[in-house]
Amino acid sequence: MSKIHAAITAVNGYVPEYVLTNHELETMVDTNDEWITTRTGIKERRILKGEGLGTSDMAVPAVEGLLKKRGIGADELDLIIFCTTTPDRVFPATANILADKIGAKNAWGWDLQAACSGFLFGLATGSQFIESGKHKKVLVVGGDKMSAITNYKDRATCIIFGDGCGAVLLEPNDEGNGIIDTITRSDGSGVAYLHQKAGGSVRPATHETVDALEHFAYQEGQAVFKFAVTKMADVAAEVMERNNLSSDDIAWLVPHQANKRIIDATANRTGVTADKVIVNIEKYGNTTNGTIPLCLWEWENKFKKGDNLILAAFGGGFTWGSIYLKWAY
Repeated sequence: MSKIHAAITAVNGYVPEYVLTNHELETMVDTNDEWITTRTGIKERRILKGEGLGTSDMAVPAVEGLLKKRGIGADELDLIIFCTTTPDRVFPATANILADKIGAKNAWGWDLQAACSGFLFGLATGSQFIESGKHKKVLVVGGDKMSAITNYKDRATCIIFGDGCGAVLLEPNDEGNGIIDTITRSDGSGVAYLHQKAGGSVRPATHETVDALEHFAYQEGQAVFKFAVTKMADVAAEVMERNNLSSDDIAWLVPHQANKRIIDATANRTGVTADKVIVNIEKYGNTTNGTIPLCLWEWENKFKKGDNLILAAFGGGFTWGSIYLKWAY
C-alpha cells in the first residue's frame, strides 16, 4: 500500500490595493529608497486600509478564490489552521472567525503563532492530519496585517513589513507527491531581539504602554540578521542532505521574504541558482506568515507536477524550519 502524503492541491493569495513605496516612507521617517533597497531588497509593500478591517478580511478573498479554483465548497473543509502574528482579536481564534465568514460549517480550527515561520509550521502540522487519515481537506492560511503593529516613526522596522495573505489546501496523495520531509526548530532565547513589548498577559494594555509605543514590533536588526542568515540557510541545506538532494534536483527554492541578503545566503548555502529562487520581496516586503504562500501563489503556473520544492523560513521566537515537498499538479 502506497504511503499517503499531504499534497498541496490548490493555492491562492490576496494583497491589499494600497501600495506604500520607499519614496512615501522618505516623507515619514529619516530614510531613502537607496538605503532601503540596498539593505533589504524592498521597493514597496501593500497596506490594508479601512476602518475595522483585520487579517481575516484578507483571508476571505484568498480562501474563496482557492475554493473556486479547486471546485469545492467551504462546507467540505475539515480543518482550518490560521497562521498569523496579527489575529483579529486575542480570542476567539481568527480561524474560527474565517470559518464563519466563508461558511465552513464542518471545519474546526485554531490559530498558530510562530512569527514568520508560522506558515511553514502550519504546513508541518496540517500534514499530520492528512497522513494519519484523520482528515481529507485541511486549509492552511498564512496572513498578517503587520501595519497594525508597525510603528511608522521607527525606521528600523517600518521599512520592512507589509500586509498580505495566502492559503493552500492539503489533500491526500498516494502518487509520491506532497510534503516529503519537514524540519522545525525553535530557540526561546531569541525573544530579547524580536518581540512586541506589551499587549500580552505579562504587560497588558494600559495608558502607559500605549503612550510608550510598546504595542509595536520591536527588533534588534543586527542580532536577528546574524541568527537568521545562518539558521535559515543551514536548515534548508539539512533537509536537502537528509533526502539526498543536490541543487540540480531542486526546481524551486521558496524562502521566507524577510531580507534579500538572507534569501541570497540561503540560495548560496544550498547551491540553488538565482533563476530557481522565488523572490517577490521587492513588491510586498515582509508579510510575515504571508510570504511563502504568496510566493507559491505567484509562481503557481510555473510549477510542474513532480517538481522538488524547498521551503525555508525564520521568525521571531526564534523559530525556523524547512520543508521538502514534491508539487502535486
